[in-house]
Amino acid sequence: MRAVDVIAKKRDGHELSTEEIAFFIDGFTADEIPDYQAAAWLMALYLRGMTDGETHDLTMALVHSGETLDLSDVTPLAVDKHSTGGVGDKVSLVLAPLVAACGVPVAKMTGRGLGFSGGTVDKLESIPGYRTDLSVKDFKKQLAEIGIVLTGQSADLAPADRKLYALRDVTATVESIPLIISSIMSKKLAGGAGAVVLDVKVGTGAFMKTMEDAEALAHGLVRLGTQAGREVVALISAMDQPLGWAVGNALEVREAISTLHEGGPRDLREHCLAVAAEMLMLCGKAGDANAALTLALETLSSGAAWQKFRQMVEAQGGDVSTVDDPEKLPQASIVEPVPAPRSGYLASSNAVEIGRAVVALGGGRDEKGLPIDHRVGVLVHHKVGDLVQEGTPLFTVHASDEAKLRAAREQVLAAHVIGDEPVQPLPLFYRRITA
Repeated sequence: MRAVDVIAKKRDGHELSTEEIAFFIDGFTADEIPDYQAAAWLMALYLRGMTDGETHDLTMALVHSGETLDLSDVTPLAVDKHSTGGVGDKVSLVLAPLVAACGVPVAKMTGRGLGFSGGTVDKLESIPGYRTDLSVKDFKKQLAEIGIVLTGQSADLAPADRKLYALRDVTATVESIPLIISSIMSKKLAGGAGAVVLDVKVGTGAFMKTMEDAEALAHGLVRLGTQAGREVVALISAMDQPLGWAVGNALEVREAISTLHEGGPRDLREHCLAVAAEMLMLCGKAGDANAALTLALETLSSGAAWQKFRQMVEAQGGDVSTVDDPEKLPQASIVEPVPAPRSGYLASSNAVEIGRAVVALGGGRDEKGLPIDHRVGVLVHHKVGDLVQEGTPLFTVHASDEAKLRAAREQVLAAHVIGDEPVQPLPLFYRRITA
C-alpha cells in the first residue's frame, strides 16, 4: 500500500477502507508519511467528504495511534466538555473549576488555537509557569488529589490527532465536519471521560456557519460518542459575536477570573452556568435542570469555584500571585480605545473578523508551531442590540506595535455595524441534542 494511492483514491471520490485509513494514520504517526502528503490527504478529505464509516474508522485510528487513558482507578465517572471553537470562548477556564467544585471530577485535555478560534492551552500559558504538558501519570495523580485537570493533549494520547490538528490549522482544512468529529471524539475516547457535554458553535465566529451544518456536526458527535459507550449531550450555541468582552489570551484569563468572582460579562456567566448544569445532570449530580442550575449558582456564589481554579493553577505549576492579582498577567505595551463613529444600535459584531484581527496582532498562528503573543487582543464594549453613543469607546485594541494596532483598528471597526433601528439581542443557545 502506498500513501499516494490512498490520496488519489479519496481525491477521485471513492470511500477509503478501514485498512487504508489505518495505514495512512500509522504511517503519518511514525513520520513515514510526510506533512506534504498528509496535507494533500486532508484536502482530499475536506473536498470529497467522508462517510459515517470513514469518520468512525478515522476516529478509532486516531485513538489507537497512542495510549488510551483509563480513569476507573481514580474515579467511577469523570466528566468533560468540549467546544468546537469560537471567538472569545474562555468557557473552560470558568466551567472546569465550577463543576469540579460541585464535587464532579473534571478530566480535560484541551487544544491550542485553530484558525481564527482561540485555544484554551494558549490562554492558560498566559499564566507564568502553568504546565500544559502533564504526563498521563501526573494527569491521574492530580485528578485523584484535587478533582480537576486542565491541560494540553498528552503526547501519549491520540498523537496522530495532535499532528493532524496542527497541520489542519495551516492548510485551510479546519472546517470539515468529519475531520472535526474525528478530532474531538478521538481525544475524548482516548482521554477517559465517561460523560461529555459538547458545545457546538454556529455563526460567523464558528467553523459551522449554518444551523444545518451545526446540527449535522452535533448529531455526528453524539452518535459516535454514544456508539463508543459514552454519555453525550450536545448544545448548539450562538457565535455571531464574541463570547464575553475579551478576545486574546491574557485578556480572556482576566475575564475568566472576574467571572469566577461573580463579575465578568453576563453572557459568559450565563453560558458557563448553562453548560455546567448539563454536566451536573449528565453525571447524575443533579436530577433536573433546575436543581443543576441552583447547585452551579450556589457554588459560584460561595467562592468555591474560584478556590478550585486557584488550586488547579498551583497544582500545575502556575504563579498563583498572577491570578490573585490579574494585573500581573502579561499586558500589551499599546492600549488604544476606539470611539464609535456614530450613534445608533449595534446591528452586528462580526466575530470571525475580530478573531482574525487578534491573530494578526500576534494572538494566534498563521503557520504551524509559531509562538504567540499572550499580551495582545481586543476588548469589545458592546453587544448586538446595545445603544451606542458616538464618541464613546466601541472597543479597545491591545497591541505590541503601531502598525499592527492600525491594521487591527480598521479591521475591528469594519466588523461593527451600527444602524438606526433597534435590534434584538442574540440568543445564547439554539438546540439541545441527545442520543
